[in-house]
Amino acid sequence: MKKTPFTDKHIALGAKMHEFAGYNMPIEYSGISDEHLTVRNAVGVFDVSHMGEFWVKGPNALAYLQLVTSNDVSALTVGKVQYSCFPNGKGGIVDDLLVYHFELEKYLLVVNASNIEKDWNWCVANNNVGAELENASDWMAQLAVQGPKATEMLQKLTSVNLSEIPYYCFKTGDFAGVDNVILSNTGYTGAGGFELYFYPENADKIWNALFETGAMYGIKPIGLGARDTLRLEKGFCLYGNDIDDTTSPIEAGLGWITKFTEGKNFIDRELLEKQKTECVTRKLIRFELVERGIPRHGYNIANTAGEIIGHVTSGTMLPESKKGIGMGYVQTAYSKTGTEISIQIRNNHLKAIVVK
Repeated sequence: MKKTPFTDKHIALGAKMHEFAGYNMPIEYSGISDEHLTVRNAVGVFDVSHMGEFWVKGPNALAYLQLVTSNDVSALTVGKVQYSCFPNGKGGIVDDLLVYHFELEKYLLVVNASNIEKDWNWCVANNNVGAELENASDWMAQLAVQGPKATEMLQKLTSVNLSEIPYYCFKTGDFAGVDNVILSNTGYTGAGGFELYFYPENADKIWNALFETGAMYGIKPIGLGARDTLRLEKGFCLYGNDIDDTTSPIEAGLGWITKFTEGKNFIDRELLEKQKTECVTRKLIRFELVERGIPRHGYNIANTAGEIIGHVTSGTMLPESKKGIGMGYVQTAYSKTGTEISIQIRNNHLKAIVVK
């Protein structure tokens, strides 16, 4: 398995380790529930150095990104970040990603760890305009520092005014005595905070500074287990579960990152525009169980008559409320907020409600 610059630290801290996307990654430290609540109430640190990073540069960078991504990159000014996806030419999604606009002709794409090779091959194969592409995945480390106390804590380690960086914006500056750290007001927990990008040789210095400074804020290292429950509580999609090569962004409720602006002739535009106009036969929903239970990936979703109308793509029990929540695709007629459905758990049908 591959290692991140922090793998040895995770092991030394007693983390439960497991393979993820080819990397030896921490799944949990003190327990998923404790780590989930730490991020919701204080501050937690996630090692996300396994994520992929591609540079897109040159005079044709914008034209290239307008072709391969679903969102309108022309609306992205320098210093801003955009959530987007790669349409796959068949109505599905190659991957979801973040697009950073660094300079006039320079962008950074951040992709999912499990899709780095797939995404890179896709980007290269569809580069018919001569954009300059560079796979920098092995030369970047990343930590996500998330929680309501994250910004206050991080401010003690940088001269960059973090309060002046709006959501989905970034600046590059000093952090913990290290220059050229990307400070990005993004994250996939719904708890607020920043994502830090830096060279791997600075990993120890930044990690140590975070935990020394964060001690008074109750900082803890957080594993991938709590990262999953946090994103699910917020309703964020996970590639490979809620979106994949067989799901369209329109079905997944990602029409807001699928822009049909004039002159943006992206891959699958005609097909996705037709879906948006004529509607789709299934939609991704978020639901809460009314009865006690834990919905799991692959469980059937039924209507009140017991007829199967879809399946669960992600599910868990929330640590604080002990409520079962999940996401899944259902026939469009059952996707409206407030609709009563049921989740088939073994031989039982447990009542659930579609929620925002």
